[in-house]
Amino acid sequence: MFTIYCIIVTVFFFIILPFWYVVSRFNSKLGYAFKEKLGFFTKPHLSSRVIHFHAISVGEVNAVENLVRRASKEFPDYDIVLTTGTRTGQEIAYKKLGDVCKFITYYPFDIPFCVKKFFDKINPSLIVIAETELWPVFTNEAYKRHIPVCSVNARISDSTFRSYKLLKFFIKPILEKYTENLTQSKADMDKLIALGANPQTTKVMGNLKFDIEPKHFDINIKNNNNRIIIAGSTHSGEEEIILTVFKKLKKEFPDIKLLIAPRHNDRIKDVEKVVNDFGFSFGLRSQNDNFIDNDIIILDTMGELGKIYTICHFAFIGGSFNNTGGHNPLEALIFNKPVITGPVKFNFKDIYKYILLTNAGSVANNVDELEEQMRKLLSDDEYYTLCCSDCKKIFETSRGALDFSINEIRNILGQK
Repeated sequence: MFTIYCIIVTVFFFIILPFWYVVSRFNSKLGYAFKEKLGFFTKPHLSSRVIHFHAISVGEVNAVENLVRRASKEFPDYDIVLTTGTRTGQEIAYKKLGDVCKFITYYPFDIPFCVKKFFDKINPSLIVIAETELWPVFTNEAYKRHIPVCSVNARISDSTFRSYKLLKFFIKPILEKYTENLTQSKADMDKLIALGANPQTTKVMGNLKFDIEPKHFDINIKNNNNRIIIAGSTHSGEEEIILTVFKKLKKEFPDIKLLIAPRHNDRIKDVEKVVNDFGFSFGLRSQNDNFIDNDIIILDTMGELGKIYTICHFAFIGGSFNNTGGHNPLEALIFNKPVITGPVKFNFKDIYKYILLTNAGSVANNVDELEEQMRKLLSDDEYYTLCCSDCKKIFETSRGALDFSINEIRNILGQK
């Protein structure tokens, strides 16, 4: 089965290669990092001991940031290599972890010759994959070379699980080659075991996203003591929802301002148009615009949202009024800022399970509920203070995944 898969993907790759090349000449998004993903990058100067971390995109890089930093301190004899699969992931990787990683590059195409070139140049001692990515060729090559592969912060959504169950005959041989699978929850552990992961080496580690500490940031946006609402990681259609509510609340609470942070920067122009259509004055973070001159600031810079939550009164977490599944609410909660999410939050359902046991966060099922909950946070000082206080409880009761994963990595390295 594996041999047939390798033949099919290789043949298919070479068939589409000419078309891909032509299209990439007109669409740079398709052609980015093409050579690197083929394995054509300059061989880095690495020691014989290398820990390779893989984080596909922005969310995964953020999730493993502290783990990578901790690993660089706990295992100083090992060079750290980090790969991502997306351009934005690569940008964040350099920005957040460029100081601790010996080498940062792209994950190879899962095609035999690409994967072999990657391994020949990196030669890792251990591979640590953030969350759940199953690449047959890559995993098999690591297994052949006796390189342990471990997943951390692993999770699997209900929809993915249903799809994988239909392909268990193909998924199981991949999972069996993993040295360990460290999952976010028992439900995730049970799903992976049902798909074929080894029950003896599939363990619950918790969620790395809880193992963060608040930091002090000086955010230089002039404000005049206005209360700032942040709409973080918004997607198409969500700006209209937020602006509709903001326009109503602005009449009751003239001191409020709004910062909109689109999830994808290629939507900035669209967001500008929407804001302009609502009649608000707005500025751009990249231009150092401020809240004295504008009702709204659009965050059009990379990698700032996590720290800019420190200036908000509370936050709306986007990706939750469409089918995206929500984004990480902990980035705001760590600064003791309450959060509101829309009804679609399956990407973080285990995190919200803890949040919704407290007053730290709430779910708005529609625009009216969003308006009601935002109004309460603005008008009821006693309730707002309680919500802020409850934010601390989320982290006090849920930390530990970082220590757990470091100990497992230490045990794996000790076995080599």
